[in-house]
Amino acid sequence: MKSKIYHFTNIIKLIIIVGVIFCINTSSSKIKTKSNNENFNKTIDLSTMALYINKEEEQKRNEEALQTYLWGSLDSYTGDLTGYGADCPLCTGHLACMGNLDISNGKNTYNDKTYGVINIVASSKNLPCGSIIRFLNKRLSDEPIIAIVLDRGVLGNDIDLLSPSEEYAFKYVGRSSITYDVLRFGWEK
Repeated sequence: MKSKIYHFTNIIKLIIIVGVIFCINTSSSKIKTKSNNENFNKTIDLSTMALYINKEEEQKRNEEALQTYLWGSLDSYTGDLTGYGADCPLCTGHLACMGNLDISNGKNTYNDKTYGVINIVASSKNLPCGSIIRFLNKRLSDEPIIAIVLDRGVLGNDIDLLSPSEEYAFKYVGRSSITYDVLRFGWEK
């Protein structure tokens, strides 16, 4: 009987030890949860999103700065606008600022590397060769006219717009008072 009690006591001790271990294990174990995201479009990486937004904002600021640089007025002048053609009585068909550019065939535009295809004007030496100007003349266009100074032969702040012919200049350009903005002083360096 003594051995049965001893054996029974050992079984009780074992049950108590297993019970204590079980209680300790369940109370201190971490609850693990598993989350599956099966829709990858809902995954958001906020740091990547912030970098993307910052890059977009920086690009927008750079574009705005470029537009301001290209189209912002550096100065404004008021003078008379007249027109002339390469076939004028004293014209040689060549421009004072670009002697190698032949305009005797009626060509009255220039392809600038920054501003694209633009009109040609003559000015006094107040504006250096290669200067870009912008003016509005409703008689010629509803949109602002962009032009480059490639010729000389006028006084003060006056501008002479190169036209396809003297007849065109007389008929469509005439003489009018304008205010023009300088977008670039001289050639880019």
